[in-house]
Amino acid sequence: MTAQTTAQPRPTTGPGGASGGTGFGGLVRAEWVKFRSVRGWMIGMILAAVLMVFIGVFAAANADIGCQINGGPPKSGKACLPPIPHGPGGEVVSDGFYFVHQPLTGNGSITARVTALTGEHANLTGGPVQVGSGYMVPGLASWAKAGIIVKQGTHQGSAYAAMMVTGSNGVRMQYNYTGDSAGMPGNASAAHPRWLRLTRSGDTITGYDSADGTHWTQVSTVQLAGLPATVQVGMFATSPNYTLTQNSFGGRSNRGGPAQATGVFDHVSLSGAAPGGTWTGTAVGGGGPVGQTRAQAQGQPGFGNSHGTFTLTGSGDIAPVTPGPGSGYPTVTIEQSLAGAFLGLIAIVVVAAMFFTAEYRRGLIRTTLAASPRRGAVLAAKALVIGGVAFATGLIASAISIAVGVPKEENQGLVLLPVPALTEARVIVGTAAVLAVAAVFALALGAVLRRSAAAITAAVVTVVLPFLLAGLNIVPSGVGAWLLRLTPTAGLAIQQSIPRYPQVTSVVDTVRGYWPLSPYAGFGVLCLWAAAALGLAFVLLRQRDA
Repeated sequence: MTAQTTAQPRPTTGPGGASGGTGFGGLVRAEWVKFRSVRGWMIGMILAAVLMVFIGVFAAANADIGCQINGGPPKSGKACLPPIPHGPGGEVVSDGFYFVHQPLTGNGSITARVTALTGEHANLTGGPVQVGSGYMVPGLASWAKAGIIVKQGTHQGSAYAAMMVTGSNGVRMQYNYTGDSAGMPGNASAAHPRWLRLTRSGDTITGYDSADGTHWTQVSTVQLAGLPATVQVGMFATSPNYTLTQNSFGGRSNRGGPAQATGVFDHVSLSGAAPGGTWTGTAVGGGGPVGQTRAQAQGQPGFGNSHGTFTLTGSGDIAPVTPGPGSGYPTVTIEQSLAGAFLGLIAIVVVAAMFFTAEYRRGLIRTTLAASPRRGAVLAAKALVIGGVAFATGLIASAISIAVGVPKEENQGLVLLPVPALTEARVIVGTAAVLAVAAVFALALGAVLRRSAAAITAAVVTVVLPFLLAGLNIVPSGVGAWLLRLTPTAGLAIQQSIPRYPQVTSVVDTVRGYWPLSPYAGFGVLCLWAAAALGLAFVLLRQRDA
């Protein structure tokens, strides 16, 4: 039978010999004393913190970049990196394309019709990739692009706004690398051309598209703060590298090679510029045709103009750099220094499950419930203690891992993808919150199952196993994505610091920090699991005998 809840005097001393006091606060203090009095539990939390920091710093210390440029002496670390362009918002960007342009002073507009967009990319399946030697096959990347652009200057990272046709994403207006607005769907062709227009009024750039050059639709309006009086306007073409990702049991391999896009323009008109201005070709960031050296790209026309029909070929991209094989740089994100959080999570759920099951194993649950007949309060006090301890452990370990690991990675030659201070705070605090909620979930499982082995197994299977199945490609990618959406593992999405920009191709890859759910949505899934487990534990705790 359950313990009686009436006429039970409250002891002045809580479980474990501590002064428990009265009320919920005294119950929390008693549970804290109980937790800290068990050396194994304290050691488990310390081990979780040590694992988080050690794995994060160890991974950073072993991420070395080496190179040897043009037969010179071997170099390593930052010495191997080219200049890294940053956009107006401070983000690392790709800014490589072929640009046919004229200066525009003051207000004005540019209009052009795109009649074709074609492309080539490296043949990754039929032989070695040798740029410029014929190992290119026809094919257009989904985010290959050609269109018109207003740009602060020809230096990489400068502000811009562009209207473009793309390989398979219709017409888009993009600006300052991270902005993207959709226009007309469908691909450009001679039968179905796309008319594009950009107008400038001070710092305001407005983009339009049309199917016939008569009926125009506004796509978007953007502000480019600090735009100089004289800007460069014209046509461009570019294509990101072609990558081939192959998933295999226990891992993933990525191969990549160059790609280029060719755009055909006519009916080009420019208002506001000097009459009879000369069109100049510039390979911004070396983004000319594949196979050209930077010097060749800068010294040759790189475009054709036949009776007002322009043909441009370019390579590269105009987009934010994101984690993955297509970035072009050896990138690192702040959450990669938190690789040890996964091992810390395992240690914490083990301790959390035992925090409740140990009372059943030792027969102390009767004493606990006799001292506090309100069983829901006992469960809440234990959850508050274990959650608080796990949160503090995760917060300290996460802050140290990032503070030590990130500078090491940068010194080793990796390019950090910077994020705002609030995002970094969300990653650190969010990691600690995930550990805390996972601990509460494991505690609730301990209350439900009342056996350490069963509770620990259930916690590991629900929280840890989905991450391994998806991260190691043990299950198909589609199944893995759903596991990361529906299981408590989804909570680790709170660590994702770099957005999944729509204009950059990305795949679910927990190693690089991409999750199928947004950070807060994933954390919400974990919270729902913990709440459901706590609810079940509360019901069973009230119904069962001690």
